[in-house]
Amino acid sequence: MFLLFEEAGKFLAGRVLSEADASAQVELDSGKRVKVKAANVLLKFDKPQPADLLREAADVASSIELDLAWEFAPDEEFGFADLARDYFSANATLVQQAGALLRLFEAPHYFRRSGKGRFRKAPAETVQLALAAIEKKKQVQAQIVHWAEELAAGRCPQPVREQLYKLLFKPDKNAPEYKAVVDASRATQTAPLVLLQRAGAIDSPYQFHWKRFLLEYFPKGTGFPALAAPQIKDDLPLAPVAAFSIDDSATTEIDDALSVQGLGTGTVTVGVHIAAPGLALQPGDALDQIARNRLSTVYMPGYKITMLPDAVVQAYTLQEGRDCPAVSLYVTLDEATLEPKGSETRLERVPISANLRHDQLDAHVTEGWLEGAASPEGVPAAAAQLRGEMSFLFRLAKHLKAQREIVRGRPENFNRPDYNFRLAGHDGSEPRGDETVEISVRRRGAPLDLIVAEAMILANSSWGQWLAELGVPAIYRSQASMAPGVKVRMGTKAMPHAGIGVKSYAWSTSPLRRYTDLVNQWQIIAAARHGRTAALAAPFKPKDAELFSVISAFDAAYSAYNGHQATMERFWTLQYVAQHGLHELTGSVFKEGLVRADDLPLVLPVMGANGLPRGAHLRVKLGEVDPITLDLAGTLLERLDSVPEAAPSEEDDSDDQPVAGPIAIAVDVNDTGETATAGGDNPPP
Repeated sequence: MFLLFEEAGKFLAGRVLSEADASAQVELDSGKRVKVKAANVLLKFDKPQPADLLREAADVASSIELDLAWEFAPDEEFGFADLARDYFSANATLVQQAGALLRLFEAPHYFRRSGKGRFRKAPAETVQLALAAIEKKKQVQAQIVHWAEELAAGRCPQPVREQLYKLLFKPDKNAPEYKAVVDASRATQTAPLVLLQRAGAIDSPYQFHWKRFLLEYFPKGTGFPALAAPQIKDDLPLAPVAAFSIDDSATTEIDDALSVQGLGTGTVTVGVHIAAPGLALQPGDALDQIARNRLSTVYMPGYKITMLPDAVVQAYTLQEGRDCPAVSLYVTLDEATLEPKGSETRLERVPISANLRHDQLDAHVTEGWLEGAASPEGVPAAAAQLRGEMSFLFRLAKHLKAQREIVRGRPENFNRPDYNFRLAGHDGSEPRGDETVEISVRRRGAPLDLIVAEAMILANSSWGQWLAELGVPAIYRSQASMAPGVKVRMGTKAMPHAGIGVKSYAWSTSPLRRYTDLVNQWQIIAAARHGRTAALAAPFKPKDAELFSVISAFDAAYSAYNGHQATMERFWTLQYVAQHGLHELTGSVFKEGLVRADDLPLVLPVMGANGLPRGAHLRVKLGEVDPITLDLAGTLLERLDSVPEAAPSEEDDSDDQPVAGPIAIAVDVNDTGETATAGGDNPPP
């Protein structure tokens, strides 16, 4: 005897080995033996063979018209054998009964299951809705098949093109466009990105990288709501100084300016003046919510996404010819020895006499000129008038740097240049991606860079220590040591920063473009107003959970923004290679198999460089540029040196190194927080 039974939603048949009241031992055609509960047995039969029954029943099931079966079915609950007798004849065969069972079971939109072999027909409205859904599903599946065929043939359907970036980076795996790409990818054994490239889905490599970033971090766009800059209500005194800023020409968020008083008197007062949006914006207001959402300005060659609306930035930026609200740090020094005599923080209006642009001045404001050499031709009048002030600031910067190097235990060595990117003829609007790119070298540690960097380090470390002494919490950056692998951390405790060589370091000098600096500025303002009781008046109290929340969000966003900046710098570097038809370059081995170009901000894998010592100087043949994956590889042509260079500087041992690879590249920066990097006015981390 044989049994037809249900097991885990499947119908099986086999030969009975033994049978009891509650169960039976059954052997399947495969030889497997199973215990079948009596309640799961649907049919008992002597012939045909189990496999033949299931095969013939499947043929019968496919012949049953569901609409007709539904009409024949009674309104009350019924069994499959009952329907077989109504549909076929009163003498329905065993095969017909089994066929009816299979057909009923596979049509839940027509017949609802009520038990083992028992069913109830669905209401007419439910059937119509289900049939409509099934038809729609068929149409969608047909569309998926058609799109997949188009993609496999190298053509991109418009609906797939419109969903391109979501498909690649944030796919809805139930979407037909996604399923079409997956099916075509499997059919052609091609990676989805390569498949879409070949199908012409990616019109612009630049847009590919740009929209990928926007989709992840600015899904609602980069625009701002219409919000006016609030007025500063404080009656601020006018500072008796003439301050000047030093930035790139592209800088619109001018956060910092410097002043010098008392030259020639034996006692000099240096002022570090920081734009003061914190005097107008308040924690929790609409503009604060915008700034906290973005956390930083996003920089890239030729373009930026500002943290605050431009109208707000322009209200507080340190613009030449205006008396600008500022938080000022004044440090009094012995003019001869440069020993500090005291410091003071003031809230005031600062007259800005000049906005100097270092990219226009670096060639003129040299170390020799600042130390008394004859003026070269072409020195702009604004810089010439400030020669005395800049000369003192340069002397002070070298002194401060030397002091920090004593604490660090070794000198800062900048053996590699920074690079400036410029898109020729570009007006600052969103680039198209086909602009001609110009890359120029900017020497690290140039006099103007050093002046600004040391002044900002002085302010950030001084304010950080001052807040700690007052018990006012702030957001600090610290580094326990300069040992390999010890990274810079952010926290609320004033701890040493070994990499910079200061007791504490709180970012405070870029409040228009970094949210951490705006938060710290609120704390500094409270300290300036309330002194020893500032901890009670400051917006953020000790152990405030909001500070930890800001740190966590800022860390994640700032890393992502820097990653995008580096991606776009690599994109434009590869554009430069393509636009200038570069087929060879020289460089030095940076890591195993990786070479850093001598004259471009580019690291690439080089075949033949494996096993060569670090620092080995090579001539490399370049391969093909892929602007989508950002891949560029090279082949070793010859070694240009017989022995490796001297041991690399400490900077080459850091973790912040660019790496070759698709789409993303790590950021190569310092932690001074103020000197601009390649790409314009980006303050590096």
